[in-house]
Amino acid sequence: IRERKSLEAQLQQAQKMEAVGRLAAGIAHDFNNVLGAIRGSAELLRYDLPSSSPMMEDVDQIHQATRKAGNLTTQLLQFARAQARNPQELDPVEVVREFSRLIGRVLAQEVELKLDLPGAAGRVEADPVHIEQILMNLAVNARDAMPDGGRLTISLRAEEVSPEEAARVPGLEAEPYVALSVADTGTGMTPEVQAHIFEPFYTTKDVGRGTGLGLATVYGIVKQNGGHIEVDSQPGRGSRFTVRFPRTDVEAPHPPSYRPPAPYMRS
Repeated sequence: IRERKSLEAQLQQAQKMEAVGRLAAGIAHDFNNVLGAIRGSAELLRYDLPSSSPMMEDVDQIHQATRKAGNLTTQLLQFARAQARNPQELDPVEVVREFSRLIGRVLAQEVELKLDLPGAAGRVEADPVHIEQILMNLAVNARDAMPDGGRLTISLRAEEVSPEEAARVPGLEAEPYVALSVADTGTGMTPEVQAHIFEPFYTTKDVGRGTGLGLATVYGIVKQNGGHIEVDSQPGRGSRFTVRFPRTDVEAPHPPSYRPPAPYMRS
C-alpha cells in the first residue's frame, strides 16, 4: 500500500508539472508579445529624442527592464520545453570536463569542486548548451546551499535501468542511460520543499537573491532533451541531483530470427 501511495503521489506530481508547463508556455508567449511592443516604443523614443535629452536615461532604463524581462521569458519557455534546441550526438564527459573550468570560477573560495569522470560513459543526443545550462544552474544552487563552504561533486557514469526500477519511477524508461550527478554537502531540503523545487518562481532564498527559475529551467531542459531528473536530499546532509540522458551508442537488441515451422509430414 505504501509503494502504491508513493507511485500515485509521483504521478500526480508529474501531471501537475505538465499542467504548469502548458500554463507557463502560454504566459511566456503572451508576455513576450507585450515586451515586443514596449521595446518597439522605446526604440521610437530613442530616435525621436535628441541625445542630450534628460529623458534618454529613462529610455535606457526601459531597455534594461525589457531585457531582464526577456531573460525571464526565455527561462519560462525552457521550463515549458518550447525553446529551440540544437541536438547533436556528443560525449558528455568532454562537455563536463571543459565547462567545469567556468563552474570553478562561480563557486565561492570555500567550496571545493571535485570531478568524478570516467574515461567514457557513453554518448547522448542533446544540445551541448543545454547541458552547460544544467550544470551552471545546479552548481549555483549548490553554492547557495553551502554558505559556510563545502564540497561540490560532479560525476558521470553509464547506467542500465531495469524494468523493475523503471516501474517504480514515473517517466523513467528501462533502457541504458548516462547519469550526470551533481552533489553538495550543503543544508539539504525537507520533503515539503522537494515537492515544489521544480515549479517556476518557487524559491526558499531571500528576496532579491533568486527568481525561482533556476531549477525550473533545469527541469524543462532535461525533459526537452528526453531525459529524467530526480533529487535525493535530507536536511543537514546535502543534496544530490541526478540527470539521466538516454544513451545513443547502444545497439538495440536484435529480434530473434524467424524460423518457419517444419512441414507437416504424414507417417
